[in-house]
Amino acid sequence: MNTTGALGRYGEELAARRLAAAGMDLLARNWRCGRAGEIDIVARDGDAIVVCEVKTRRGGPDGRTPFEHPMAAITPAKADRLRHLAACWLERHGGPPPPGGVRIDLVGVVVPRRGAPRVEHVTGVA
Repeated sequence: MNTTGALGRYGEELAARRLAAAGMDLLARNWRCGRAGEIDIVARDGDAIVVCEVKTRRGGPDGRTPFEHPMAAITPAKADRLRHLAACWLERHGGPPPPGGVRIDLVGVVVPRRGAPRVEHVTGVA
């Protein structure tokens, strides 16, 4: 097991807890659609389906990440891929979008060397 994979799984677990604590129903984790890719978390928020991308980074002693901040992870290409994956999810799980539509969220997790991880949830990023 590599440490990057373990860090990613830890971040996804923290993200799932945050979404559940916010009242969302978790429908799937690490859902794959063939070669199109993977949705980290699919949830229901009221009458909307939420496709959630989770990005986890290790922070330095000051809590900052020496790499790109997780919140900078949604590029136009990534947003397009997530929209395609959302359509694939809907096709395989009941057809047309729900009344609340489909929303793409991002949960960024920064895990410092010491102290509690910082978890930030941003709704409707794309």
